[in-house]
Amino acid sequence: MVKPCWKPSVEGDGGVGRGGDTRGRVDGLMWYKDLGVHVNGEFSMAIIQANNLMEDQSQLESGPLSSLESGPYGTFVGVYDGHGGPETSCFVNKTLFSNLKKFATEHQEISADVIKKAFLKTDEEFLSLVKQQWFEKPQLASVGSCCLVGVICNGLLYIANAGDSRVVLGRAEKASRGVTAIQLSVEHNANNESVRDELRSLHPQDSQIVRLKHNVWRVKGIIQVSKSIGDAYLKRAEFNQAPLYAKFRLPESFSKPILSAEPSIFIHRLTSKDQFLIFGSDGLWEHLSNQEAVDIVNSQPRNGIARRLIKAALRVAAKKREMRYSDLKKIDRGVRRHFHDDISVVVVFLDPYSMNRSSSHIPILSIRGGGMPASPKR
Repeated sequence: MVKPCWKPSVEGDGGVGRGGDTRGRVDGLMWYKDLGVHVNGEFSMAIIQANNLMEDQSQLESGPLSSLESGPYGTFVGVYDGHGGPETSCFVNKTLFSNLKKFATEHQEISADVIKKAFLKTDEEFLSLVKQQWFEKPQLASVGSCCLVGVICNGLLYIANAGDSRVVLGRAEKASRGVTAIQLSVEHNANNESVRDELRSLHPQDSQIVRLKHNVWRVKGIIQVSKSIGDAYLKRAEFNQAPLYAKFRLPESFSKPILSAEPSIFIHRLTSKDQFLIFGSDGLWEHLSNQEAVDIVNSQPRNGIARRLIKAALRVAAKKREMRYSDLKKIDRGVRRHFHDDISVVVVFLDPYSMNRSSSHIPILSIRGGGMPASPKR
């Protein structure tokens, strides 16, 4: 249905020349865009592959957020952490922003409702694709993706999350002359007690809605996240049957979706104290704390900062296995997954002077890290 995706896709020319590369670069298993310009400042992106097929995807869109000439304008950031394969994260990378623009055009604004509708529409479209491909590729029903989105528009920051990726704000504190880490996203992982409580309240008749398996809490003993795009086999009972592999099939049917694609949404009015945002898939936060990541961004040059965050995480991963970072770098994809996950990082700097830039001077840019698949046949 889709080809494995890796090669990055970049469109637009809105000030992307800074940092010496206009299309991003590949270094072994890493793709990176060291520095670029978006509506509200600068940004840096990087992805490292660990799996046989790259399952992480990311994107940054700068400029029009709808099809209306009068606006809205802003910056859209997406981090999509796939599981079970690359198909869903690739689909989200191709589809979600288009859906957001469609609803923003209809509503003539960016809002929490517009973002929510974009998530649910993207999920609906992917599940329709699973149905179309059911007999040719039934295992597509077991593929899904976490989805973390940030939208900056009219001085507001919208954070929408379905899954366990994370965004952290770096805020300047005059008293300490430092920068404090503030987590803005809510993670939907069954290892969090609040998530288990929510699942039990939503499924009161199912005593096995969450199960402890090998010291890890999982939804139905299968998956850690309670929200995602895709994972059709846990949303529609029609996919909980052969020819899907038996290991994914539940012993009983279900009447309502077990997983949800509806994101948690947080809205924040940006201030002059807000310095930057770090968007990362859970592979980053497995090795770095929020404050450690913020301290790295605050203390080092912007150019290449996303790449340095990934390297910092990999150094910790190597140390945990009592090996040198230089030796970890020699391990090929697939085997590399035993040491760390695919990791996506987008660092978005917030420059106050850029917030009031007129629409005629807005950098128009579309950059996608991780690459894009061939269009699926419909």
